Amino acid sequence: MTELAWLTAAQAVAMFKRREISPVEYLDALLARAEAQADRLNPFSFVAAERARDEAKAAEAALTGGDLGPLHGLPVHVKDLLRTEGIPTEYGSAVHAGNIPESDDVLVTRLRKAGAVIFAKSHTPEFGHKGQTDGPHFGTTRNPWDTSRYAGGSSGGAACAVAAGLGPLGLGTDGAGSIRIPAAACGTVGLKPSPGLFPYQEAVDAFFGYAAAGPLSRTVEDAALMVGALAGPDPLDPWSLAAPPPIATLTGATLYGLRVGFIERFHNRLLSTEVAANTRAVLDALTARGAHVEEVTDKIDWIEYEGRVMYQANIAVAGDPYVPKFGEQMDPVFLGFIERGRGFSTDEYRRAQIARTRLYRRVQKLFNRYDVIVTPTVTRTALAADFDALDGQVIVEGEENGLTRVGMSPYCYPFNLTGNPALAIPSGFASDGLPTSVQFVGRWYDDMNLLALAAMIEEDRPWAGKTPPGL
Repeated sequence: MTELAWLTAAQAVAMFKRREISPVEYLDALLARAEAQADRLNPFSFVAAERARDEAKAAEAALTGGDLGPLHGLPVHVKDLLRTEGIPTEYGSAVHAGNIPESDDVLVTRLRKAGAVIFAKSHTPEFGHKGQTDGPHFGTTRNPWDTSRYAGGSSGGAACAVAAGLGPLGLGTDGAGSIRIPAAACGTVGLKPSPGLFPYQEAVDAFFGYAAAGPLSRTVEDAALMVGALAGPDPLDPWSLAAPPPIATLTGATLYGLRVGFIERFHNRLLSTEVAANTRAVLDALTARGAHVEEVTDKIDWIEYEGRVMYQANIAVAGDPYVPKFGEQMDPVFLGFIERGRGFSTDEYRRAQIARTRLYRRVQKLFNRYDVIVTPTVTRTALAADFDALDGQVIVEGEENGLTRVGMSPYCYPFNLTGNPALAIPSGFASDGLPTSVQFVGRWYDDMNLLALAAMIEEDRPWAGKTPPGL
């Protein structure tokens, strides 16, 4: 049973088709592990065991047919920000306690069409508002590598489950690093796609265009499986209407001619020496394959303040109506963000939008010289499970490094604002036993090339065979 838990998604689907294991047997193994780890790790807001078992039985019966989807019979978990028909979707909040949607999100529809069995909803902080996964509605999701540490956020439930062998493939969302931060914390692969590569119907403002849904997985191949299943336009997402099909042009085993720009710091003062060393090791692996790597020396304003204006002002507009009725049941960090967002003026918000355009254009100019930008994903290994996400100082190398958006994840949000695809992959481990992570950033719609590049690093510096202690 334990061995089944560590199959990759691609391996599991192939074994179903060869009749080496059954979808029901595989699902039952994951359900048993999920139940055993529920109290210790708390990755799921809901497990639809009986419904999933019925779907797995149907998938097993369908194996006699010839037209099978790329995820046929595979149990997949979906973040609790995406609607699932007949399965509770509560957005991590008491505001929507007991909410059961009458229809699936378009991406859940596509997962089902690809043959996936939706067996669980993964935890998210209230409305996905912060980079760690906890809250008064459901408690704390913990890191499988060390349960005293957080799992990151806001797709922390998905990253925790993937890292713990509770399902090899999860669908998360990323509005300010919410796929990449937990991927870094838990040692998984996490892709924030280009705008519209996957249609994103959950956006309350379809035109603001900073959030995206994407995969969390243990392997690059599994992330690519989800890309293939979910990409394509949908009329309810205007960004998706002009998105090209996902295609990789980076082929072969060598990287001669590939131009890599490395940026070690954004607006953070400090970076863990171990994160820096593991990032350099990944760059060395790229160099060994023939890539030309150089440090980016351009002075770039990463608009930390302006990004915060947009982020917290949007939270204030979205969350303020719930406060009179539900305030006492809401996350204090969410309430704090609402309060701070209320303090920004219309002029500040508009100036922030204009600054976003400046950042976008500055970053696109980098890609006149470079094919890919490489950065750390976060500044250090996972924070404490009870870290104060509102006012807590992130400690790096024994010194205060700022609040989370500066001190922990300065590398993430800028690429939500510019739209460039950004991929977090494991880069190694630190002396505390926790994983570290590196981020690849590409031109718009270069998602598959980022995955192809990551696959080379995975081959040279494999990580999927490493599993958390005791699991």
